[in-house]
Amino acid sequence: MRKKLFVLAVLFLCAGGISLFAQESLESLGFSLDVVWLFIGAILVFIMQAGFALVETGLTRAKNATNITMKNVMDFCFGAIVYWAIGWGFMYGKDALGGLIGTDQFFFSPMSVDFESGNFYKSWFFQVVFAATAATIVSGAMAERTQFKSYLIYTCFISAFIYPISGHWVWGGGWLAELGFHDFAGSTVVHSVGGWAALMGATVLGPRLGKYVKGADGTTSVKAFPGHNIPYAALGVLLLFFGWFGFNGASTGIATVGGGGIWSGLNIARVCVTTCLAAAAGAVSAMIFSWIWFKKPDASMTLNGLLAGLVGITAPCAVVSPGASIIIGLIAGILVVLSVEFIDKVLKIDDPVGAVSVHCVCGIFGTIAVGIWANAPEDGVLGLLHGGGFTQLGVQFIGILAVGAWAALTSLLLFLVIKATVGLRVSAREELVGLDLSEHKAEAYAGFQIFSNM
Repeated sequence: MRKKLFVLAVLFLCAGGISLFAQESLESLGFSLDVVWLFIGAILVFIMQAGFALVETGLTRAKNATNITMKNVMDFCFGAIVYWAIGWGFMYGKDALGGLIGTDQFFFSPMSVDFESGNFYKSWFFQVVFAATAATIVSGAMAERTQFKSYLIYTCFISAFIYPISGHWVWGGGWLAELGFHDFAGSTVVHSVGGWAALMGATVLGPRLGKYVKGADGTTSVKAFPGHNIPYAALGVLLLFFGWFGFNGASTGIATVGGGGIWSGLNIARVCVTTCLAAAAGAVSAMIFSWIWFKKPDASMTLNGLLAGLVGITAPCAVVSPGASIIIGLIAGILVVLSVEFIDKVLKIDDPVGAVSVHCVCGIFGTIAVGIWANAPEDGVLGLLHGGGFTQLGVQFIGILAVGAWAALTSLLLFLVIKATVGLRVSAREELVGLDLSEHKAEAYAGFQIFSNM
């Protein structure tokens, strides 16, 4: 009898140990999957830097291709360092001043990090590629006439200060997060911040030479400067489309079931489906609308329509249905065509690649879309069409106005200070020659004669 009791006790202890070991192993495996998924997502977002470089290069003139490429490489390299040193602390440091700013974790040393958890490393790496995205948006709107050294100054300032502080309000537990503002992957936090900075930069900088010409009758004609390589632009857009599945999909933060609701690995599939459909709808509507307006299916408008759909769905991707995502994409595709024409022909602000229209205008629209089509009652995010009334919509407008005012005013001040000190714009002669030779003494297409398109 004693032997039987002893054997049962041993078996009971073994079973308990195995169960505990299995539980710990599952938890460890789950954490590992979360880390791997976040790093895969970050790598996909990093690939978007190549996409931006190709889009901006393709939609501008050949004599500035090296300059565009250099800017897209160096804004990440400078941005990563300043985001590590300053930006991360402002965005995710200890909350202060009523949710306005983070106040610690500057120059975060690896020696002060818990190596067992690795939480800092995975979070920082995922966030730094988002910071680089916000900064690189600006280069397209200010292409072909900006001094390279001035670009490096303002891209550092955006990554270190402008983007992280407004980012703290939403993603760092700041005051907008407390209000219930919802921006899942950054229609406002990333895209409209970059878009507002692009608008201010293009306005302070002024148009390219020969873009707007006044006639004898007092009317102003608008001259188009066609991009020199549409296949580059198309490849860039496809790379951005590819990277966006990490941009939106990995914003769940985890790959496992986790906390449930929208912040769960179970939601990755919906996020990727809504992202895909909105982008496709944006391209379709922009192509059809431009075909009607310009009598031909415009390639650059179609490409920007795809990007418009992606930017528009970035905020609501986790809280809307596939059908709603198509509607959002269709509207964004039409909106970007109207915006490009309005900014170019009416406001007469020279934006060579349509960055302001894609990222600022459609970023605002995507944020509003949360307040209209959101249907995630388990997470307290309900839009107007699903019984949420105007509550969520009102909060979304507050976020749009607050972040927009911050990004516009700080970037305007930044560009005015740079203009008054080191200078912002190249000389007329350097612009005519092209920034490849005047700024870098390196042609992108050596051996080919490149003529200025005035």
